[in-house]
Amino acid sequence: MTVEASSPATPVERTHREKTAALRKHLVLQLLLELVLPLGGYYGLRAAGLNQWLSLVGGALLALPMIGYTLVKQRRVDPLALFTLSLVLLGALTSMVTGDPRLMLVRDSWIFGALGLWVLGSLLTRQPFMRSMARTIVTVKIGAEGHRQWDSRWDTEPAFRRHLRVVTLVWGLGFCLDAVVRVILAYSLPIDSVPLVSTLQWLVVLGGLIAFHIRYVTKHGLKV
Repeated sequence: MTVEASSPATPVERTHREKTAALRKHLVLQLLLELVLPLGGYYGLRAAGLNQWLSLVGGALLALPMIGYTLVKQRRVDPLALFTLSLVLLGALTSMVTGDPRLMLVRDSWIFGALGLWVLGSLLTRQPFMRSMARTIVTVKIGAEGHRQWDSRWDTEPAFRRHLRVVTLVWGLGFCLDAVVRVILAYSLPIDSVPLVSTLQWLVVLGGLIAFHIRYVTKHGLKV
């Protein structure tokens, strides 16, 4: 009786449906963390009679349990979530000192403005934003070994590096544009309408960025 030697470890092949399901689960979690909890918390606390400042802070802090869950489950700190939360808390402290709730609303522009500059700055390194972000998305879809094979193209394919930098550039410019629009909205609209309008305009910007992203990565062979 003979036993066949096992083949070298290779990424587990997943069907298109399995990849889509895994990515959808990841995106739903991100939406809960970044959109549903903060926005729903704000309007829920306002409906309960709290003032704008406490409602804004409370809505932002509702994201903490989700960040903790990700930290425990994945055994790593999500730098983007931590970065966003630190700016939210900084905005809360600034608003508490000045007593101006509009500064709390402008905090989102700080977040997206700083994020946009960070994304653009990453173009000068070997780890442009989209290469780093792809680690989570690619790993979710085809596993850690699949990501290692996909990422190894950085060292051998100049076109691969160029395409990742183009996508990074577009996302960075999109975040900076969003930051400017948020400042305009925060100081031109009634306070209670700003969170909703800002969220809607962000969804428009995000939709445009995602549409470009999907089309570009599919056209240039970056999609897994």
